[in-house]
Amino acid sequence: MKRFVAWGSVAVAALAFTFIISEAAAENPQAEQPFAEEFGRTLPPIGFVRFCAANPGECETHSNRPRHTRLTKKTWKELSEINSFVNGKIHPVSDEELYGQPEFWTYPVDAGDCEDFLLLKKKYLEGLGFPAESLLITVVLDEKDEGHAVLMVNTDLGDYILDNRRDQILRWDETSYRFLKRQSRENARTWIALTQSTGNVSEAVSSDSLE
Repeated sequence: MKRFVAWGSVAVAALAFTFIISEAAAENPQAEQPFAEEFGRTLPPIGFVRFCAANPGECETHSNRPRHTRLTKKTWKELSEINSFVNGKIHPVSDEELYGQPEFWTYPVDAGDCEDFLLLKKKYLEGLGFPAESLLITVVLDEKDEGHAVLMVNTDLGDYILDNRRDQILRWDETSYRFLKRQSRENARTWIALTQSTGNVSEAVSSDSLE
């Protein structure tokens, strides 16, 4: 793990973890929304469909009983290190600039867009033993109402966001994003709406697009 150290000492990471948990506990529990609310099935992004067609093994469901990530000082440190490491390693470049097309999801080498950042973080975290079904590709609208993708980590203490735009990890409801949809924990190829206004959320993913 030494090659991933980008957040400082263990003491700094532990202090940050303790502060976040203490701060959450001090707030009014009724005002908290630690877990994103789900509103039924919706369609996946076209870039995800193409990524799964090219990399079917990366879109498999790993468990019949989805597990969340247990948030401890150790797992928080690993999340922080991976987030900072990938953010520092990959140069942000659009798919149009790199590949001449608007949507092309892949594992980046030294440059990529937001989807590429999160795919690499997801791969590294799975390699460290994080449950794949707790690492959810998520689509949001940012402050400018522009599309953006982040990695949502489903933990026992809430849903946390790994974002290529910041090294700091925030709980989903602490960001300024509007959350649209994410992968299902039960099926890696199924997508779930996180808002009631994202379109036809009851429509199932067609079998010929992902199978």
